[in-house]
Amino acid sequence: MKIIVCIKQVPNTNEVKLDPKTGTLIREGVPSIINPDDKNALEAALAIKEQQGAEVIVLSMGPPQADYAIREALAMGADEGILLSDRAFAGADTWATSCALAAAIKKTGEFDLVFCGRQAIDGDTAQVGPEIAEILDLPQVTYVRKIASINKEKIVVERALEDGYEVIETEMPAVLTAVKELNQPRYPSASGIVNAFEKIIPVWGAADIGVSPDKVGLNGSPTQVKRTFTPPVKGAGRMLSGTLQEAVQTLVQELNAKHVI
Repeated sequence: MKIIVCIKQVPNTNEVKLDPKTGTLIREGVPSIINPDDKNALEAALAIKEQQGAEVIVLSMGPPQADYAIREALAMGADEGILLSDRAFAGADTWATSCALAAAIKKTGEFDLVFCGRQAIDGDTAQVGPEIAEILDLPQVTYVRKIASINKEKIVVERALEDGYEVIETEMPAVLTAVKELNQPRYPSASGIVNAFEKIIPVWGAADIGVSPDKVGLNGSPTQVKRTFTPPVKGAGRMLSGTLQEAVQTLVQELNAKHVI
């Protein structure tokens, strides 16, 4: 069995700030991490590897420093890692990103599963996994919270819903997106870290995966970010005292005064 896991290196959002003049993220001095949901996807692949035997290949698109995210995945137990890095990929929206990742997945040869995280914490679109499935013309199951069973032909999973879950069986190959409830990602081992930094991570560009420059990067992106900004700070709240009737009366009077009602 061969499993491809797509991961993304993202800024640690607890420390992200916006430049008030340019509206862009301030990345200097901000630590980068593997997107949390992608770690759950990787852990799921590694669990299948331990239970049934599988080759786990990690795939990431990003700048050269995304190499460190791949090495962390290798230290956790992945077998191989591939970095997609090319100026032609710059400015990609989710569709252009998915086109590049799908082309790279095809280049790896036959596979059984593609795992992605539900969504990335720096974009929160939850689009890349489903778009990869559409481009590759594969069945997909999003929001996977549990893997019930798996064999060489099919996989049965629980898909999280707002008010419960549904059990879905699908043939393989397939694309799955993981949520944090799926598992608890393991820590890299000491020996894994040593081995990870001894490996050579292949870097593929647009020419290596056989995609046209007008299908990836800014040129291949049907959507573009017009503006990024920090929402204005809301005013402090007020606690109304007195009886319930007095509080309601005060609230109505103040809403009337502000022409809300």
